[in-house]
Amino acid sequence: MKIKDKILIIEDEPNIGHFISATLNTSGYDAMIAHSGEEALALFDAADPAIILLDIMLPGIDGFEVCRRIRAVNTQIGIIMLSARTQEMDKVT
Repeated sequence: MKIKDKILIIEDEPNIGHFISATLNTSGYDAMIAHSGEEALALFDAADPAIILLDIMLPGIDGFEVCRRIRAVNTQIGIIMLSARTQEMDKVT
């Protein structure tokens, strides 16, 4: 039996998070959803995902801070930032 790669989805919009999760689970991944920065950090510690899909605009701790905290303990994990922001400075950050 092959161990499924774990993917942590950090998305505060339930419809978007569930759509991404369902698509990844159907493709053979073990997708988990966190709806806030605080929930994401707790789930990251508990689940040890292989990759993270991270929304920037989250309630509480925003995606940039979640990324900083994860990078402080794991510099190797892949993080894909998701955003509806269009400002050039947001993209650079």
